[in-house]
This record gives sequence, C-alpha cells and structure tokens, in this order.
Amino acid sequence: MARLKDVYKSKVASELQQKFAYGSPMAIPKLEKIVVSMGVGKAVADKKFMDNAIKDITVITGQKPLICQAKKSVSNFKVREGDKTGLKVTLRKERMFEFLDRLINLAIPRVKDFRGLNPKGFDGRGNYSMGLDEQSAFPEIDPARIETQQGMNITFVTTANTDDEAHEMLMLFGMPFKSTKQE
Repeated sequence: MARLKDVYKSKVASELQQKFAYGSPMAIPKLEKIVVSMGVGKAVADKKFMDNAIKDITVITGQKPLICQAKKSVSNFKVREGDKTGLKVTLRKERMFEFLDRLINLAIPRVKDFRGLNPKGFDGRGNYSMGLDEQSAFPEIDPARIETQQGMNITFVTTANTDDEAHEMLMLFGMPFKSTKQE
C-alpha cells in the first residue's frame, strides 16, 4: 500500500474530522485523482519533441499519456484542427498516492528558488492546480538527456466542498504552501 494512503487513513482523515466536525465519515474529503498535463505545441513543427515529451511524462507518472488534439485551427500559432498539442495522464488510487509522495518529498524540494506553493491555486470547489517549470525536478528524469525544458500542470481533484477543507487536507499530506500572512 502507498505510504500516503496509510497517512490519509491514520492521520489526515481523523484530523479533518476533528477540525470540520463532519456528521458522517463519508463526508470527509478525499483525494479523487491527480491530472498531470503537458502542452506540447512545439510538436507541430518538430515531431521528435512529442516523442521526448511522451517518454518523460510516462517515466514520471508510470502511465502512458493520452494525446490531446487541437479543437480549432489558430493561424497565429500555426496550429491546425487535429494537430497533437498536448498530453495528459489521470492518476487514481495507488499510483496517485505514489506520485503525490514523490512530488512532495522529491520533486518540489528540487525546484530552484522554491518559496512555497501558491495558495491561490484553488478553484473554489476544493480542487488545486499548480505548475512546474521543468520536468527535471523529478529524479526519474536524467537532466543530461533533456533536449528542451518542458513545464507541466498538475491538478489535484478532491471531494472537498470548500477550498479551506482541500487546503487543510493537502497541508496534512505535507504540501509546502506559502504562508498567507504578510511579513
């Protein structure tokens, strides 16, 4: 079993129950899924870029990505309808907790000039989105092998009803948010 799944069952759920006084154990927020996405608009000009991005996201998440296509043609970006412009992976259950563990304990501490995650990344419904500027923050990626740096977006989808509940749950998992008070 994934380490953070044990942490959720033993520590996080009980602390959330105490803080928010839920009427039922089923009302306690859970992490539903994590969606990792990567825009690869450069792949329109260079097909090798798409292959490298697919390899990187597969190594990082342990799952093959879904290739997303452009829905509309945009002449300013030289994108035609149907061009492959993005990759996404949806992680659930064990893989989700293992990815979250690696993200919190290995990848985020390796980010250059890191001062904490922005607490304004919540959407109002208890989901949190963040971005990484480069895939080399993950230890699975060999920085010497990278031809171009590629960023990625990571979205945490929860069953929480409010941002405060989701924020508290992610904090209990160990997400390093910036302090909200002004210094």
